[in-house]
Amino acid sequence: MKAHGNGTPETCASNLLRIVRGEVPYDRVRGRDGALVDQPNATDEAVADAEWVLETYEPRVDVEGIEANPEALLSGDFATLVNITGKEDDEEA
Repeated sequence: MKAHGNGTPETCASNLLRIVRGEVPYDRVRGRDGALVDQPNATDEAVADAEWVLETYEPRVDVEGIEANPEALLSGDFATLVNITGKEDDEEA
């Protein structure tokens, strides 16, 4: 991780999606399910898993949409596009 700039919700969400489940000591559930990486028909499960990770561990963002391109997987491109927005503070001054 970077030495500075890790506190923004976008950066935290990006870091969460790069963690494979089981890598974080004392919190083995945090991160995406690594078993879904090599399964050709698991795009729906991978999208649901990424949405669950963000909803569970990063409450400061709203998930607008998650896309996985199954046609790109044939060429070895494993990108998952996640659109997030920051939540508005509910506190009134």
